[in-house]
Amino acid sequence: MDRKKLIPFINAENEMAGSVISLADRYSCEGADGLYLYNFSGDDKSREEFLGVVRSIEKQIDVPFVVGLYVERFEDAKKALYTGASKVVLRKALLPEEKELKEILARFGREKLAIEIDMKADFQTAEQLDAFYEMGFGTAILKHIDTTKSFSEAIANTKLEVMVRDGLIRNDLAEIFSYQTVQAVMTNYFEEKDIYKAKRGLKKQGIDIDVFESLIDFDDFKLTDAGLIPAIVQDYRTGEVLMLGYMNRESYELTIKTGRMTYFSRSRQELWVKGETSGHFQYVKSLSLDCDNDTVLAKVRQIGAACHTGNRSCFFKELAKKDYIPTNPLTVLTDDFDIILERKRHPKEGSYTNYLFDKGIDKILKKCGEEASEIIIAAKNPDAEELKYEIADFLYHMMVLMAECGLSWEDITKELVNRR
Repeated sequence: MDRKKLIPFINAENEMAGSVISLADRYSCEGADGLYLYNFSGDDKSREEFLGVVRSIEKQIDVPFVVGLYVERFEDAKKALYTGASKVVLRKALLPEEKELKEILARFGREKLAIEIDMKADFQTAEQLDAFYEMGFGTAILKHIDTTKSFSEAIANTKLEVMVRDGLIRNDLAEIFSYQTVQAVMTNYFEEKDIYKAKRGLKKQGIDIDVFESLIDFDDFKLTDAGLIPAIVQDYRTGEVLMLGYMNRESYELTIKTGRMTYFSRSRQELWVKGETSGHFQYVKSLSLDCDNDTVLAKVRQIGAACHTGNRSCFFKELAKKDYIPTNPLTVLTDDFDIILERKRHPKEGSYTNYLFDKGIDKILKKCGEEASEIIIAAKNPDAEELKYEIADFLYHMMVLMAECGLSWEDITKELVNRR
């Protein structure tokens, strides 16, 4: 069985978009195992605005999320899943008409579909819950629960994956998690509280939940004479080296405890949390130890600049350089895309890229189609050299199309990850 998950929920109805995005981002950085974003307003305008907010959130966060909304048509469910959501949540009291519901269930399957049920308004037995499983739902999100024998029996025997949505005003978090079949608790209780602290408390009570913990004891580290270990810090997405800091036992343990990089200042002889004064926090994604146990590699989400000078990285002073041809696909494609974006923002006379932007979407689409056809023709040739050129031409025109339509490589790579 998978580890239990603590998932904050955010009701986006009548909330400012910026507030919803900011809260989702903070939850993502501060220990949430996922997010439940919902707005069950019935009008099309509210639905489209909410999905736009979700798309903005998806660009920033790196935890899975589910989306709950008022679904009337198959297209509504499809749009929700196209935001990058792992599941779309339908409310039992607001299910679409039978024909539309059948199409949704048939097209997306149990892994992508959850049903939210108000157990106070309409208590469901195991048999009634299983009816939703037979319909095609895979997950039940149960709200307004009472931790009674009847509730225990209902969830103990259902085929559905069970998640509980609760404000934790009357019910106890550990008690809800103690039910073997409850896979996740969704709550807004931790909006102003420490999620890491709560998860550590649950772990101590025997709840199998994911906590940030060191797999190697600090005593096994090889330290400098001053009792410190250097920490190299990288951007977890790009691999960019951001800075070098030093940690002692206390700063290392605080890093593990809080999920934020904490160092020991050799000049001030005191602990310091990166970003405590500037707001440029480093949220830890992973910590590794080198083969000699004498250097830590930290991969982080960097907020703002890593360097006190305002530079993104502390390593901006070039000492020596030998010309070379960069061929790393992770950087070449993003570098080329950045040039295309620069042409779009600041047109250059005689630029073919600007010619395409000036002609508009139809011309760009025509060129993408032509280059795709050239790939097909070249692929029939036993010599791969021609195919190489055609694929490069297609990738260039595809990036122009991405820029025209407001997409980035990060959008594409995140979508690929969502499909794994």
